[in-house]
Amino acid sequence: MYSHTTIGSNDLARARAFYDAVLAPLGLEVRYSDPMLLGYGEPGGRPQFIVARPFDGREASPGNGAMVALLAPKRSAVDSCHAAAMMRGGADEGAPGLRPHYHRNYYGAYFRDLDGNKICVVSHHPE
Repeated sequence: MYSHTTIGSNDLARARAFYDAVLAPLGLEVRYSDPMLLGYGEPGGRPQFIVARPFDGREASPGNGAMVALLAPKRSAVDSCHAAAMMRGGADEGAPGLRPHYHRNYYGAYFRDLDGNKICVVSHHPE
């Protein structure tokens, strides 16, 4: 449905240390990097989650109401991503758990990365 998602960062080295750990439980790894961006994807795939310095040269800042939701293959991966984010300085925006008001198998967690971007990790599968 989409080609890629891009979020901004003011410090790519710091962002890489954070996202390398947070995205590992989802099987995502750096597929491309240069001084302006990091592209994460599945092995053998092209980047679909991009962390980049803003191309206009101004400071990165999170969008009001913007959120990226990453798909997890199972609930334990949601738990692992959220725990990794918390251990690396992320801010909790909603602990892992069921959110039946979305649907009965919606198991998600929410956090903000080191630049304030809001990230959701969600599994839609039953336990």
